[in-house]
Amino acid sequence: MGAELVGPEQARADDVVLAWEGEDVIAVRLPQLSDSLDHILAAMERQQGMPLADLDRKTKQAVVRTLEARGAFSVRHGVETVAGALGVSRFTVYNYLNREKDA
Repeated sequence: MGAELVGPEQARADDVVLAWEGEDVIAVRLPQLSDSLDHILAAMERQQGMPLADLDRKTKQAVVRTLEARGAFSVRHGVETVAGALGVSRFTVYNYLNREKDA
């Protein structure tokens, strides 16, 4: 997901500092989640071999399930971002998500 390792002395407030036996040894700087979602969507396009908007409905539903498993919808505006990439409405993405939960 594009994390960066930095020394604990360089850690910012939103970095994750890892300690070993009570001593800080390294900090993990995570990318902004919205940037990660863009990377995930680009990887899925490469995997599918075409723009996500050109996929059929069944494949788009599978993409939404995969994205949900990866936490894409916990990102602010995640549904809107995914809907744009898939070429569907937010309502359609919510339907795909609800359909999976009902199944």
